[in-house]
Amino acid sequence: MMVRGIRGATTVTANDDQEILSETIVLLNEIVRVNDIVPEDICSVFVTMTTDLDATFPARAIRQMNGWELVPLMCSIEIPVKGGLERCIRLMVQVNTAKRQDEVSHVYLNEAKRLRPDLVAQK
Repeated sequence: MMVRGIRGATTVTANDDQEILSETIVLLNEIVRVNDIVPEDICSVFVTMTTDLDATFPARAIRQMNGWELVPLMCSIEIPVKGGLERCIRLMVQVNTAKRQDEVSHVYLNEAKRLRPDLVAQK
């Protein structure tokens, strides 16, 4: 087994707590689904948001998911680069897996597909 990082990102349309929580769950569920992982395999999840999002902590959504209560979570602010994607939530899921690096599927949803079109095209 190796520890691998699985990246994911999504966007929301507004700085709204319910939309942030909802889109965080959608993103994490898609990462879990396409990589066939369970919470017990997760080492930790690092969550960032752009500075234009401050309505809630996205980790709140993950903590409320069944089986995710003990997974270590950390939230941070994304570096505010001029011209960067707005209203963006990013996840770095560190997982114990037997998969090779090229077998891991990274997930980009909504407007975040623009961040890594090379990875989105692989699906």
